Amino acid sequence: MKKKTNILLIYTGGTIGMVKDYKTGALRAFNFEELIKNIPELDQLDCSLKGVSFKEPIDSSNMNPKYWALIASIIEDNYEDNDGFVVLHGSDTMSYSASALSFMLEHLAKPVIFTGSQLPIGDLRTDAKENLITSIEIAALQEKGKPVVQEVGLYFEYKLYRGNRTTKINAEHFEAFASLNHPPLVESGVHLKVHSNYLVKKSMKNKSLIVHKSMDDRVAILKLFPGINKEVVHAVLNIPGLKALILETYGAGNAPMDEWFLNELKLAVKKGLHIINVTQCSGGSVFMGHYETSEKLKEMQLVNGKDITTEAAVAKAMYLLGTGVPDKLFKTIFETSLRGEMV
Repeated sequence: MKKKTNILLIYTGGTIGMVKDYKTGALRAFNFEELIKNIPELDQLDCSLKGVSFKEPIDSSNMNPKYWALIASIIEDNYEDNDGFVVLHGSDTMSYSASALSFMLEHLAKPVIFTGSQLPIGDLRTDAKENLITSIEIAALQEKGKPVVQEVGLYFEYKLYRGNRTTKINAEHFEAFASLNHPPLVESGVHLKVHSNYLVKKSMKNKSLIVHKSMDDRVAILKLFPGINKEVVHAVLNIPGLKALILETYGAGNAPMDEWFLNELKLAVKKGLHIINVTQCSGGSVFMGHYETSEKLKEMQLVNGKDITTEAAVAKAMYLLGTGVPDKLFKTIFETSLRGEMV
Protein backbone atom coordinates (compact mmCIF):
# COMPACT_ATOMS: atom_id res chain seq x y z
CA MET A 1 0.00 0.00 0.00
CA LYS A 2 1.36 3.44 -0.97
CA LYS A 3 2.37 5.52 2.05
CA LYS A 4 0.56 8.83 2.38
CA THR A 5 2.72 11.93 2.32
CA ASN A 6 2.70 14.08 5.43
CA ILE A 7 2.17 17.80 4.87
CA LEU A 8 2.45 20.37 7.64
CA LEU A 9 0.44 23.59 7.34
CA ILE A 10 2.03 26.58 9.09
CA TYR A 11 -0.36 29.48 9.67
CA THR A 12 1.40 32.78 10.35
CA GLY A 13 -1.59 35.06 9.79
CA GLY A 14 -3.05 36.91 6.85
CA THR A 15 -6.28 37.02 4.89
CA ILE A 16 -6.25 33.33 3.91
CA GLY A 17 -6.78 32.26 7.51
CA MET A 18 -9.75 34.48 8.15
CA VAL A 19 -13.35 33.36 8.37
CA LYS A 20 -16.16 35.90 8.10
CA ASP A 21 -18.92 35.96 10.66
CA TYR A 22 -21.85 36.74 8.36
CA LYS A 23 -23.99 38.01 11.22
CA THR A 24 -21.50 40.70 12.27
CA GLY A 25 -19.30 40.99 9.16
CA ALA A 26 -16.21 40.63 11.39
CA LEU A 27 -13.20 38.55 10.37
CA ARG A 28 -11.56 36.12 12.76
CA ALA A 29 -8.72 33.63 12.42
CA PHE A 30 -9.81 30.03 11.89
CA ASN A 31 -8.50 27.09 13.87
CA PHE A 32 -7.45 23.91 12.13
CA GLU A 33 -10.48 21.98 13.37
CA GLU A 34 -12.58 24.35 11.23
CA LEU A 35 -10.40 23.94 8.17
CA ILE A 36 -12.05 20.76 6.90
CA LYS A 37 -15.47 22.32 7.48
CA ASN A 38 -14.56 25.28 5.27
CA ILE A 39 -12.73 23.20 2.68
CA PRO A 40 -14.23 19.69 2.63
CA GLU A 41 -12.29 19.04 -0.60
CA LEU A 42 -9.19 18.53 1.56
CA ASP A 43 -10.62 15.11 2.47
CA GLN A 44 -10.01 14.04 -1.12
CA LEU A 45 -6.28 14.78 -1.05
CA ASP A 46 -4.05 11.73 -0.88
CA CYS A 47 -1.96 13.04 2.00
CA SER A 48 -2.03 13.40 5.75
CA LEU A 49 -2.46 16.99 6.97
CA LYS A 50 -1.43 18.54 10.26
CA GLY A 51 -1.38 22.17 11.23
CA VAL A 52 0.51 24.49 13.50
CA SER A 53 -0.16 28.16 14.03
CA PHE A 54 1.65 31.15 15.46
CA LYS A 55 0.36 31.63 19.01
CA GLU A 56 -0.65 35.11 17.93
CA PRO A 57 -1.16 35.23 14.14
CA ILE A 58 0.15 38.48 12.66
CA ASP A 59 -0.70 40.76 9.81
CA SER A 60 2.09 40.31 7.28
CA SER A 61 2.83 44.06 7.48
CA ASN A 62 4.31 43.21 10.90
CA MET A 63 6.57 40.47 9.51
CA ASN A 64 10.25 40.72 10.50
CA PRO A 65 13.37 38.52 10.91
CA LYS A 66 12.18 37.33 14.33
CA TYR A 67 9.14 35.71 12.70
CA TRP A 68 11.25 34.34 9.83
CA ALA A 69 13.35 32.56 12.46
CA LEU A 70 10.15 31.20 14.03
CA ILE A 71 8.94 29.78 10.68
CA ALA A 72 12.41 28.29 10.09
CA SER A 73 12.38 26.73 13.57
CA ILE A 74 8.95 25.15 13.02
CA ILE A 75 10.21 23.61 9.77
CA GLU A 76 13.42 22.44 11.46
CA ASP A 77 11.54 20.83 14.36
CA ASN A 78 9.13 19.01 12.03
CA TYR A 79 11.46 18.34 9.10
CA GLU A 80 12.01 14.61 9.60
CA ASP A 81 8.33 13.79 10.18
CA ASN A 82 6.95 15.63 7.15
CA ASP A 83 7.38 15.41 3.40
CA GLY A 84 6.45 19.01 2.67
CA PHE A 85 5.36 22.29 4.20
CA VAL A 86 2.74 24.89 3.24
CA VAL A 87 3.13 28.30 4.86
CA LEU A 88 -0.06 30.38 5.03
CA HIS A 89 1.04 34.00 4.97
CA GLY A 90 -0.32 37.46 4.26
CA SER A 91 0.41 38.53 0.70
CA ASP A 92 1.88 41.98 1.41
CA THR A 93 5.31 40.73 2.54
CA MET A 94 5.13 37.17 1.24
CA SER A 95 7.88 37.70 -1.34
CA TYR A 96 10.23 38.97 1.38
CA SER A 97 9.48 35.96 3.61
CA ALA A 98 9.79 33.41 0.80
CA SER A 99 13.12 34.98 -0.19
CA ALA A 100 14.38 34.98 3.40
CA LEU A 101 13.42 31.34 4.04
CA SER A 102 15.12 30.27 0.81
CA PHE A 103 18.44 31.50 2.23
CA MET A 104 17.80 30.41 5.81
CA LEU A 105 17.07 26.78 4.81
CA GLU A 106 20.38 25.56 3.41
CA HIS A 107 20.37 22.12 1.69
CA LEU A 108 16.56 22.10 1.70
CA ALA A 109 15.38 18.88 0.06
CA LYS A 110 11.63 19.22 0.61
CA PRO A 111 9.02 21.69 -0.63
CA VAL A 112 8.22 24.79 1.40
CA ILE A 113 5.30 26.45 -0.37
CA PHE A 114 4.13 29.92 0.61
CA THR A 115 0.56 30.81 -0.26
CA GLY A 116 -2.21 33.16 0.78
CA SER A 117 -5.25 34.83 -0.70
CA GLN A 118 -6.83 38.13 -1.58
CA LEU A 119 -10.16 37.17 0.04
CA PRO A 120 -10.84 35.34 3.35
CA ILE A 121 -11.26 31.58 3.28
CA GLY A 122 -14.95 31.81 4.18
CA ASP A 123 -15.92 34.28 1.43
CA LEU A 124 -18.17 33.07 -1.35
CA ARG A 125 -15.79 34.15 -4.12
CA THR A 126 -12.58 33.39 -2.25
CA ASP A 127 -9.34 32.47 -4.01
CA ALA A 128 -8.13 30.87 -0.76
CA LYS A 129 -9.49 27.39 -1.48
CA GLU A 130 -7.76 26.94 -4.84
CA ASN A 131 -4.51 28.42 -3.59
CA LEU A 132 -4.44 26.22 -0.50
CA ILE A 133 -5.59 22.97 -2.14
CA THR A 134 -3.12 23.26 -5.03
CA SER A 135 -0.26 24.29 -2.74
CA ILE A 136 -0.85 21.12 -0.71
CA GLU A 137 -1.03 19.04 -3.89
CA ILE A 138 2.28 20.46 -5.12
CA ALA A 139 3.91 19.94 -1.71
CA ALA A 140 2.77 16.31 -1.84
CA LEU A 141 4.13 15.61 -5.34
CA GLN A 142 6.63 12.75 -5.30
CA GLU A 143 8.71 10.95 -7.92
CA LYS A 144 10.55 7.73 -7.08
CA GLY A 145 9.92 8.38 -3.40
CA LYS A 146 11.40 11.89 -3.42
CA PRO A 147 9.70 15.28 -3.47
CA VAL A 148 9.40 16.80 -6.94
CA VAL A 149 9.86 20.34 -5.57
CA GLN A 150 12.85 20.72 -3.27
CA GLU A 151 12.96 24.46 -2.72
CA VAL A 152 10.99 27.41 -1.35
CA GLY A 153 8.15 28.30 -3.70
CA LEU A 154 5.28 30.77 -3.79
CA TYR A 155 1.94 29.62 -5.18
CA PHE A 156 -0.75 32.06 -6.23
CA GLU A 157 -3.46 32.00 -8.90
CA TYR A 158 -2.54 28.82 -10.80
CA LYS A 159 1.25 29.27 -10.74
CA LEU A 160 4.08 28.14 -8.51
CA TYR A 161 7.06 30.47 -8.68
CA ARG A 162 10.50 30.25 -7.11
CA GLY A 163 9.91 32.19 -3.91
CA ASN A 164 12.99 34.40 -4.16
CA ARG A 165 12.07 35.45 -7.70
CA THR A 166 8.69 36.95 -6.88
CA THR A 167 7.26 40.43 -6.39
CA LYS A 168 3.75 41.44 -5.40
CA ILE A 169 2.34 43.47 -8.29
CA ASN A 170 -1.35 43.91 -7.47
CA ALA A 171 -3.35 44.54 -4.31
CA GLU A 172 -6.75 43.78 -5.84
CA HIS A 173 -6.48 41.13 -8.56
CA PHE A 174 -6.27 37.43 -7.72
CA GLU A 175 -3.11 37.32 -9.84
CA ALA A 176 -1.19 39.24 -7.19
CA PHE A 177 2.37 38.07 -7.87
CA ALA A 178 4.77 38.04 -10.79
CA SER A 179 8.16 36.48 -11.49
CA LEU A 180 9.37 38.47 -14.46
CA ASN A 181 12.92 37.15 -14.55
CA HIS A 182 12.18 33.46 -14.05
CA PRO A 183 9.40 31.26 -15.47
CA PRO A 184 6.91 29.41 -13.23
CA LEU A 185 7.97 26.06 -11.80
CA VAL A 186 4.49 24.51 -11.89
CA GLU A 187 1.27 25.60 -13.62
CA SER A 188 -2.16 24.46 -12.52
CA GLY A 189 -4.85 23.70 -15.07
CA VAL A 190 -6.81 20.53 -15.70
CA HIS A 191 -3.53 18.86 -14.70
CA LEU A 192 -0.50 20.07 -12.78
CA LYS A 193 2.20 20.86 -15.33
CA VAL A 194 5.64 20.61 -13.73
CA HIS A 195 8.47 22.40 -15.53
CA SER A 196 11.24 20.15 -14.23
CA ASN A 197 13.97 22.00 -16.13
CA TYR A 198 13.26 25.16 -14.12
CA LEU A 199 13.38 23.52 -10.69
CA VAL A 200 16.49 23.83 -8.51
CA LYS A 201 18.81 20.97 -9.38
CA LYS A 202 19.96 19.12 -6.29
CA SER A 203 23.32 17.45 -5.83
CA MET A 204 23.29 13.65 -5.86
CA LYS A 205 24.75 13.72 -2.34
CA ASN A 206 22.18 14.01 0.40
CA LYS A 207 23.19 16.84 2.72
CA SER A 208 21.52 17.53 6.04
CA LEU A 209 19.35 20.60 6.40
CA ILE A 210 21.15 23.56 7.93
CA VAL A 211 18.89 26.25 9.38
CA HIS A 212 20.31 29.77 9.66
CA LYS A 213 18.33 31.89 12.09
CA SER A 214 20.59 34.91 12.45
CA MET A 215 19.55 37.67 10.04
CA ASP A 216 21.31 41.04 10.38
CA ASP A 217 18.77 43.81 9.78
CA ARG A 218 21.33 46.62 9.35
CA VAL A 219 20.18 46.96 5.75
CA ALA A 220 18.42 49.82 3.95
CA ILE A 221 16.92 50.58 0.52
CA LEU A 222 17.49 53.78 -1.43
CA LYS A 223 15.40 54.27 -4.56
CA LEU A 224 16.74 56.84 -7.00
CA PHE A 225 14.42 59.40 -8.56
CA PRO A 226 14.93 62.53 -10.66
CA GLY A 227 15.67 65.38 -8.28
CA ILE A 228 17.00 63.31 -5.38
CA ASN A 229 19.18 65.67 -3.36
CA LYS A 230 22.49 65.43 -1.58
CA GLU A 231 20.97 65.72 1.90
CA VAL A 232 18.79 62.65 1.37
CA VAL A 233 21.59 60.54 -0.12
CA HIS A 234 24.08 61.63 2.55
CA ALA A 235 21.62 60.90 5.36
CA VAL A 236 20.88 57.36 4.11
CA LEU A 237 24.52 56.48 3.38
CA ASN A 238 25.52 57.62 6.85
CA ILE A 239 22.89 55.83 8.93
CA PRO A 240 24.77 54.72 12.08
CA GLY A 241 25.65 51.03 11.96
CA LEU A 242 24.39 50.49 8.41
CA LYS A 243 26.13 47.52 6.79
CA ALA A 244 24.45 47.12 3.38
CA LEU A 245 22.41 49.34 1.09
CA ILE A 246 20.16 48.17 -1.73
CA LEU A 247 20.47 50.96 -4.33
CA GLU A 248 17.53 50.86 -6.73
CA THR A 249 18.92 52.39 -9.90
CA TYR A 250 17.40 53.15 -13.29
CA GLY A 251 17.13 50.66 -16.17
CA ALA A 252 20.19 48.43 -16.48
CA GLY A 253 21.82 49.83 -13.35
CA ASN A 254 22.22 53.49 -14.27
CA ALA A 255 22.54 56.46 -11.92
CA PRO A 256 23.11 60.22 -12.05
CA MET A 257 26.62 61.39 -12.91
CA ASP A 258 26.56 64.41 -10.58
CA GLU A 259 29.92 64.73 -8.87
CA TRP A 260 28.39 65.09 -5.41
CA PHE A 261 26.42 61.86 -5.87
CA LEU A 262 29.42 59.83 -7.03
CA ASN A 263 31.57 61.25 -4.22
CA GLU A 264 28.98 60.28 -1.60
CA LEU A 265 28.97 56.70 -2.92
CA LYS A 266 32.78 56.55 -3.03
CA LEU A 267 33.08 57.71 0.57
CA ALA A 268 30.48 55.19 1.74
CA VAL A 269 32.21 52.30 -0.07
CA LYS A 270 35.56 53.40 1.35
CA LYS A 271 34.06 53.29 4.86
CA GLY A 272 33.00 49.67 4.25
CA LEU A 273 29.34 49.98 3.26
CA HIS A 274 28.24 47.25 0.86
CA ILE A 275 26.19 48.97 -1.88
CA ILE A 276 24.17 46.57 -4.01
CA ASN A 277 23.05 47.84 -7.41
CA VAL A 278 19.60 46.51 -8.38
CA THR A 279 17.28 47.79 -11.07
CA GLN A 280 14.05 49.48 -9.99
CA CYS A 281 12.41 47.99 -13.10
CA SER A 282 10.06 45.06 -12.43
CA GLY A 283 11.95 42.92 -14.93
CA GLY A 284 15.41 42.93 -16.47
CA SER A 285 18.92 42.99 -15.12
CA VAL A 286 21.70 45.30 -14.01
CA PHE A 287 24.48 45.51 -16.60
CA MET A 288 27.04 47.90 -15.14
CA GLY A 289 29.30 49.46 -17.76
CA HIS A 290 26.84 49.02 -20.59
CA TYR A 291 26.08 52.75 -20.44
CA GLU A 292 28.32 55.62 -19.38
CA THR A 293 25.91 56.33 -16.51
CA SER A 294 26.82 53.03 -14.85
CA GLU A 295 30.52 52.86 -15.73
CA LYS A 296 31.48 54.90 -12.63
CA LEU A 297 29.47 52.54 -10.40
CA LYS A 298 31.36 49.59 -11.84
CA GLU A 299 34.68 51.33 -11.19
CA MET A 300 33.63 51.86 -7.56
CA GLN A 301 33.16 48.10 -7.20
CA LEU A 302 29.49 48.33 -6.29
CA VAL A 303 27.94 44.88 -5.85
CA ASN A 304 26.23 43.79 -9.07
CA GLY A 305 22.68 42.70 -8.22
CA LYS A 306 22.16 41.36 -11.74
CA ASP A 307 18.50 40.29 -12.09
CA ILE A 308 17.74 39.82 -8.39
CA THR A 309 14.52 41.29 -6.98
CA THR A 310 14.69 43.97 -4.30
CA GLU A 311 12.95 41.57 -1.90
CA ALA A 312 15.56 38.86 -2.47
CA ALA A 313 18.40 41.40 -2.30
CA VAL A 314 17.24 42.54 1.14
CA ALA A 315 16.94 38.95 2.38
CA LYS A 316 20.28 37.88 0.89
CA ALA A 317 22.11 40.86 2.41
CA MET A 318 20.58 40.14 5.84
CA TYR A 319 21.50 36.46 5.49
CA LEU A 320 25.13 37.07 4.45
CA LEU A 321 25.67 39.65 7.18
CA GLY A 322 24.00 37.33 9.70
CA THR A 323 26.32 34.45 8.83
CA GLY A 324 29.35 36.68 9.36
CA VAL A 325 30.68 36.66 5.80
CA PRO A 326 34.00 38.60 5.76
CA ASP A 327 33.72 42.05 4.17
CA LYS A 328 36.27 41.19 1.49
CA LEU A 329 34.15 38.22 0.36
CA PHE A 330 30.71 39.85 0.55
CA LYS A 331 30.70 41.14 -3.05
CA THR A 332 31.89 37.84 -4.55
CA ILE A 333 29.40 35.75 -2.60
CA PHE A 334 26.49 38.13 -3.20
CA GLU A 335 27.13 38.07 -6.94
CA THR A 336 26.97 34.25 -6.85
CA SER A 337 23.62 32.51 -7.12
CA LEU A 338 23.05 30.59 -3.87
CA ARG A 339 19.39 29.48 -4.18
CA GLY A 340 18.54 30.24 -7.80
CA GLU A 341 17.76 33.86 -6.91
CA MET A 342 19.80 35.33 -9.76
CA VAL A 343 21.46 34.34 -13.02
